[in-house]
Amino acid sequence: MEDNRNDEFDFREVTEDGKEINNDKKEDGKTSGDEKKEFEDVCFVCRRPESKAGKMFHLPNNICICDDCMHRTMDAVSQFDYQNMLNNPGLMNELNKNMGQNFGFFNMDGMNMGGGIPNSQKIRKKSEKHGKATIDIRNIPAPHKIKAKLDEYVIGQDKAKKVMSVAVYNHYKRVATDTMDEIEIEKSNILLLGPTGSGKTYLVKTLARLLDVPLAIADATSLTEAGYIGDDIESVVSKLLAAAGNDVEKTEHGIIFIDEIDKIAKKKNTTSRDVSGESVQQGMLKLLEGSNVEVPVGAGSKNAMVPLATVNTRNILFICGGAFPDLEKIITQRLNKQTSIGFDADLKDKYEDDPNLLTNVTIEDLKKFGMIPEFLGRLPIICTLQALTKDMLVRILKEPRNAILKQYQKLLALDEVDLEFDDSALEAIAEKAMEKDTGARALRAIIEEFMLDIMYEIPKDDNIGRVTITRDYIEGKASPLIEIRGEGPVPKLPQLDTENAQNV
Repeated sequence: MEDNRNDEFDFREVTEDGKEINNDKKEDGKTSGDEKKEFEDVCFVCRRPESKAGKMFHLPNNICICDDCMHRTMDAVSQFDYQNMLNNPGLMNELNKNMGQNFGFFNMDGMNMGGGIPNSQKIRKKSEKHGKATIDIRNIPAPHKIKAKLDEYVIGQDKAKKVMSVAVYNHYKRVATDTMDEIEIEKSNILLLGPTGSGKTYLVKTLARLLDVPLAIADATSLTEAGYIGDDIESVVSKLLAAAGNDVEKTEHGIIFIDEIDKIAKKKNTTSRDVSGESVQQGMLKLLEGSNVEVPVGAGSKNAMVPLATVNTRNILFICGGAFPDLEKIITQRLNKQTSIGFDADLKDKYEDDPNLLTNVTIEDLKKFGMIPEFLGRLPIICTLQALTKDMLVRILKEPRNAILKQYQKLLALDEVDLEFDDSALEAIAEKAMEKDTGARALRAIIEEFMLDIMYEIPKDDNIGRVTITRDYIEGKASPLIEIRGEGPVPKLPQLDTENAQNV
């Protein structure tokens, strides 16, 4: 027998004279017909979307309630009769009048609840094109084109760029051919290793900017075991869902980069519960392998007031990156044990000054570091990034499309002043960055320190036309060369304070 209860209790908003208000044409534009077609209705009580809860009751103020919650409420109300309230015709007429105006005994508009549930917590409806690939294989950029784009922003790290270009290309070929034949292509998750400042995060951010794909960058340091304070493991998928505009189909074809993955290594010599180490690795196994995961929509953790969406992670590409400090000691210890006695023995300090020692990493080294075998088995591609050399730092300063020097040249160009750097000055900056041992991050800090006085003094004099930075200025021995418009060079800036430059 067909159930017609939804038609009986489908409340509509009406005016005082009994005319129905069309919510699709409201002046404030909060709920338009396009939004109703684009997003699923979400129950205001249990927060389940329409695809799970079924048809919704539409109440005033754009509030939707599912069939279960509505009938539970009606059953609960029907069990009580406060002061013969239900048998009092005059009181019931007053309640009906209030229902038409404010829906109940309180005004929801005064509580800023007129919009019901915000779009950030609504799930987009699935496409009607079932069984068809959402990505055209002919529109996927080839690996050499992806690498060429990365070369414009990232200096060096050719192997890492090749690995990521091929992985992304194969990932979307895999998505495009998912329904074409019976051969199922397994995905290849990536583990990026490299010292701090070598460009792991910057490489993925640049890739996200170049490709029109949903990509989320999460931090593993905030992840904890379920039930403890911190982000749940499913929050990394929730960030990808938000990046895809709450579209589940796009989310299932996205890329997730988990940074600082080395921070969830197994803790050594600890007697307390390891809620942010090995347990997090075990909880991430199902994500990396591929399974249906219920993730909160528009929030970082699950709670009763947030709707849940089911996402299949089988087609999501995971890229994990970390600096893995002290991993060099484990590699050195293993290499020294191989040949320590005899004529062909290696010196104990042979590998101490090797900047690219991480290229010799093996699965056994990562296990000793604290990564569990099940986790490493789901990251079949291990790619190491090289430590930045002096020449690479000089190229980073001037060659990328958004290089640091180009940024300062653009800032001074707004004041109609040309900024130039001698090659010797760039080498001096690179040498100071090598001393800090923080990779490319040190370049910005050093240049900010030396450019402070210049950026302060230049706007004082409109006659300055060009500023040239030399090695002597970087080393604190002299001031930069200044050229006045239409005249020759001036030895130094007036009232230029070089004490800060000498203290760097």
